Amino acid sequence: MKPRNVHKLGTDELDIEVLQLRRKLFELESQRVTERIQDTSQFKRIKKDIARLLTEKQMRAGASS
Repeated sequence: MKPRNVHKLGTDELDIEVLQLRRKLFELESQRVTERIQDTSQFKRIKKDIARLLTEKQMRAGASS
């Protein structure tokens, strides 16, 4: 997810996107235990996206205070 796309999201959309990415990460972790995963770079990409979304959320919370 590109930073400019994150800036366009609404606050509720940020929360929804974080939840979806966390579920996807959990599913990947489960797959890693039970079977072989071809593209392990997904872990890093999803974690970065989650961090990017949470950072944007924190910046908005700080700006509104």
